[in-house]
Amino acid sequence: GTIDKPMYFNGKIWTVDTLFYTHSFKSAIPKFVYNLFQRINWKQHNEAGGVPSFSKSTIEQIELVLPQIDEQGKIATFLSLIDERISTQSKIIQQLETLMQGLREKLFNQQIRFKDKKGNKFPDWELKKLGDCLDYIQPTNYLVSSTEYHNSHKTPVLTAGKTFILGYTNEDYGIFTENLPVIIFDDFTTATQFVNFPFKAKSSAMKILVAKEGTDIKFAYESMQIMNYEIGGHERHWISKFTQLEILVPSLSEQTVISKFLSTFDEKIETEKKLLQQYENQKKFLLKNLFI
Repeated sequence: GTIDKPMYFNGKIWTVDTLFYTHSFKSAIPKFVYNLFQRINWKQHNEAGGVPSFSKSTIEQIELVLPQIDEQGKIATFLSLIDERISTQSKIIQQLETLMQGLREKLFNQQIRFKDKKGNKFPDWELKKLGDCLDYIQPTNYLVSSTEYHNSHKTPVLTAGKTFILGYTNEDYGIFTENLPVIIFDDFTTATQFVNFPFKAKSSAMKILVAKEGTDIKFAYESMQIMNYEIGGHERHWISKFTQLEILVPSLSEQTVISKFLSTFDEKIETEKKLLQQYENQKKFLLKNLFI
């Protein structure tokens, strides 16, 4: 269907896509060909000037080198084991993230409460405005000048969106290092990220949020993750909207206990994601070297 994104199905399927190509294999094992497809530079065969697409005849004219059926089967089986491990690892991460979200909601709804070191209850939570808990810094002095990123460079360039790390820069000036950790906040989309390492910023629409006295920055970040806020229009949200939102805040001691508890899940999820990345890199290496 979509260029660069072949899909493998072992059963009946249906599709609403009219530009959909299927093939019946007689001299090749489908799972082997699926992996082989991931090595093809499809875009060099693209015959359309706009939306990438192929004709049936173009696809069938692409020349490939195939081993005998027996070897195809062994390669396909071997790569399937890696695919299964990647799938299992992805499910582990998803389960951990679901568990953490459930615990976060129970903690901030006070269904789960901690006690202090002496076994006593912490004081009742107080209602505070978010602007009383967090201050902001404009990113102007920390904006990256060049977008020529490279993984060999040292300093990450961040966005508050899902991409998070846009790339790495070799610029050695205007790097945000003080008041870490911080929260970066997209003033338009209200997306947030928790940052505990030096960085540069890409967008001037990003606010760098720092904790005020009596606030644990990690607690504030986790509290913001359960906020239900509807974005209205293309406007800046932090000063006009978010600073006025009210949240329940425990004592600083209980904030710290909660943030440390949730940080253990962050660390576990990050470890599992690194393991997933290792499996995916292994799959890329095998695809590169098995289909030369």
